[in-house]
Amino acid sequence: MSRITTVSNETANTDQRSLLDAIQNQLGMVPNFLRVFANSPDALKAFLGLYHIAGHGSLEAATRERIAVALAQQNECEYCLSAHTAIGRKAGLNGAEIEANRAGSSRDAKAAVAVGFARALVEHKGEVTHAELQAMRDAGFSEADIVEVITHVGMNVLTNILAKASRVSIDFPKVALNAA
Repeated sequence: MSRITTVSNETANTDQRSLLDAIQNQLGMVPNFLRVFANSPDALKAFLGLYHIAGHGSLEAATRERIAVALAQQNECEYCLSAHTAIGRKAGLNGAEIEANRAGSSRDAKAAVAVGFARALVEHKGEVTHAELQAMRDAGFSEADIVEVITHVGMNVLTNILAKASRVSIDFPKVALNAA
C-alpha cells in the first residue's frame, strides 16, 4: 500500500479529476505514480509538461526507455523498472536488450553510449567527464541530444524518488530488481 495517498477518481477534487481524466484519455489508464503526483495538481502539471516536451525531442522512444530501465535498476526502483520494462517492450525493446539496459549498456552501440552517460550522470551527480561528453558526440549525439538525455535522467530520478518514497503499488507486470 502506498505511503502517500493515491488519488482515486472518487476522491479527486475538480483539478485532480481534470488531470486524471486527461491522462486516462491519452494513455488509456492512469498509472498509480501519477495518482500519487495528483496530490499536488501543480506538481503533476509540471511533470506532465516536462514529460510532453521530453517526449517530442530528438531522442527515439527506444533510447528514452533504455535510459529509464537502466536508471530504474541503478536507483533500485521496482515500480519504475516494471513500468519501463512494459513501455520499453511497446517501444520495440526485446528481453535481451532490456537485460543489457538493466546492466547499464545496450546491444545497440550508439544507445550503449547514451545509457552509460545517463548512468554516469546519476552516479556522479552530474559531474561527468570531458571524455564522457566527447563519447556522446563521437557516437553521433548532438548538443540537443545531450541536453535531452540529461532531461530524461532528471525526469527518471524524480519518478524513481517519488515511487520509492511513496512505495506506490505496482500496476504494471512486476519485474524484480536484480540483486546488487
